[in-house]
Formats: sequence, structure tokens, C-alpha cells
Amino acid sequence: MLTLAKHSLGTGDRFGRQAAAQLSAFISARNQGIHLVPVWNKSNREHTFIGSEPAAVRAAANRAVVELGWSEPYYVDADHINIDTVDRFIAPSDFFTIDVAHFIGAAPEVGAVEAFVSRHPELSRESGATTSAITAIATKYLAATAEAGRIYRHIAARKGEGNFITEVSMDETDSPQTPTELLVILAALADERIPLQTIAPKFTGQFNKGVDYVGNLEQFAREFRDDLSAVAIAVNRYGLPANLKLSIHSGSDKFSLYPIMAAALAETGAGLHVKTAGTTWLEELIGLAEGGGEGLAAVKAIYGKAWAQRETLCQPYATVIDIDFARLPDPAAFADWPSDHVVAAIRHDPACPAFDPNVRQLLHVGFKIAAKMGTEYLRLLDEFQPSVSRNVTDNIFRRHILPLWSPVFKRS
Repeated sequence: MLTLAKHSLGTGDRFGRQAAAQLSAFISARNQGIHLVPVWNKSNREHTFIGSEPAAVRAAANRAVVELGWSEPYYVDADHINIDTVDRFIAPSDFFTIDVAHFIGAAPEVGAVEAFVSRHPELSRESGATTSAITAIATKYLAATAEAGRIYRHIAARKGEGNFITEVSMDETDSPQTPTELLVILAALADERIPLQTIAPKFTGQFNKGVDYVGNLEQFAREFRDDLSAVAIAVNRYGLPANLKLSIHSGSDKFSLYPIMAAALAETGAGLHVKTAGTTWLEELIGLAEGGGEGLAAVKAIYGKAWAQRETLCQPYATVIDIDFARLPDPAAFADWPSDHVVAAIRHDPACPAFDPNVRQLLHVGFKIAAKMGTEYLRLLDEFQPSVSRNVTDNIFRRHILPLWSPVFKRS
């Protein structure tokens, strides 16, 4: 069976030009004794918006691996797939994030809840929850776990069991899962005989796109550690893969959480998968703006069009962004900014007075504007590649990998 290493990082690359720059960050990490597995992830929704195909992600990853001489494992993730979208990913992907959040709360099959509770009397003992509480949790989640089983078997029938890594995602929902709910979910997934290696629950607080975590840090710390315990119990109790670990979605830029997670990982020896996506697209804009000339002009034009379409662009992401429209700079004013001001506004440096989280979040969801530019945007990426690549690599390595994993590998 393909086995995902203890620590891994998912990197999104919306326009398929930054695989080598991203991989360079992993090489820099390896040179410092931090061994992470790269996973290139791209969802069906992103492919639809960009007009790309899943095979292009595999091709870009393979090129980067050959170009940079990477000899360690790497994977391509069919991110947030369901039964309707998975088939186009079967051939090029070897990592599947099965998203069943929409099935949470759906009615399970008749008799399924009673059979599950009868089969798992240990859940009350392990969690301290009453049988009625376990019954309520099972009622809420069994349809979702059954759907995960259906999708897993669909993939396995086509790729063969053991030829891919399975993640189950339940994070894109309104309510966070408690550690007890996570334990019940894992028991149910084990019943479905899914050899999942990562599980993505929804945590308390806001994991907004491209900016830091918003919420109670102490509460997150307790929840994260309790979830690590739930995973360990499930591995020991239900025969799930020994490398099963938590997956943090929208994990990019959650700078205030990295020390919390690093401490827990170092103390427990647990693994972690973190998914990033739009952070690379924003670094492309920073690289273009830094380069000046046509690059800077393109960033200003993208901002102007995103500002004009702000309500339409933001609506699909309403639950994962927090933009104060009244504080967004007028496009005419933005157009007059020099290169260093534009760069400082976009770059996620909370200590910088010019950093503007409203601008950053609007541009995060504004990638559709660049997608409509077609080959013109790709030409600019190629022309300004040195500046773009430097920013992409530095962002992943210095702002993400080092603060999250350096303490873990120093302890090990």
C-alpha cells in the first residue's frame, strides 16, 4: 500500500507554473533536516474555473521532480472530489480527498444507527459520552461515512486497492466536530473498510482564505490535542493505518496556530498534513508587482476588476473570508501606488503597517480575473518568473515550513 509519510504539505498551484518553485521549498527544508512530502492538490472546482485538466497537475509535478532531482515520494491530490467528479482524476492522481461534508445530517439507512451503536459499545467508555449521545452522533454522520465508503470503493475498483492514498474531508460544513464526534466518525470509516491515512475535520474558529486564524487559541489548542488523541485511539482500536493523521485544510497563513500545532506534534510524536492553495497565487501577484512594468500594471488591473466584481467574486467564499468592503482602497488610488506599496499590501506580514488583509482576501478570490486573461497572464508569469519563483519558494519555506515543522524535527 502507498504509505504517506508522517509529515506532508499540500501545495496548490492554480495556474500550473509554480511546481518547481514550490518543490524548491521542500528541498530547502530537507537541507535543514526537515523531511516533508509534497502533495500537489487541485480541486475540480479550481479546474473548472481555470479551464485546466487533472492530468496537467501530474505533468507539472513530474517535470519539477525531474528538473530538481527530487528522489523522495510525492503525490498528486484529487482535492475535494465526490462521486460525480472523481472519474476525471482517476488516472493522474494517487491521493484522493473524499469530501462528504454535504452528507452530514442526511438520513442514514434504516437500521444503520442501531447496528452501529450495538457494534461499538466501547465508544461510550472511550469518550465518556452516553449511549444516547453516541446514537445522536451516529445519526448525524453515518450517511456521510457510508458515502465515503461508496466513493472509496469506486476509486479502488478502478485503480486497485493500495495504489492511492485516501483522505476523508468533513471540514466544509457549518459546525465543527468535537473530538468525540471525530472518534465516532473514525469508527464508522473503519467499518466501511476505508484505509484512510488522513482525516480532515472542521475545527472551532475561522480558517479564512489567505489570512491568519480567527478564534480562541486556547480552545483550538485543546481541541487539536484531543483530536490527536482520538486519532491514536482509533488506530489502536479499529485497525486503521498506523500513519493516520489529521489534515488541516485552508492551513496556509495560519501563523498563530503553527506554534500550537508544532508543540503538540513534538510532544506526541503525531504526524500532520496541511493543505495550502491560494497562498501561491498571491505570491505570483507579489512577484509580478515586485517586478514592476507590465507585471505591476497587471496586478493593478486585476485588483480593479476584482473590486468592481467584489460581491460576485466573494459570494461563493462568504463563509471563509471576512472583507470590510468599506476599507478596500479605491481602484484609482490603488493604481497610483508604487511597487513596494502594492507588495506590502498583499504580502502576509502582519507586522508591516502597510499590510492590508482586505486587499489580500479580495485578490485571493480574484484568481478568476487572471483566469480570464488566459495566455496573457501565463506569459507574464513566464516573463517575471525569477521574481515570482523567489517569492513562492520563500513564502512556503520561511513562513510555513520553518515555523510549523522546525520545532518538530529539532525535537525528534
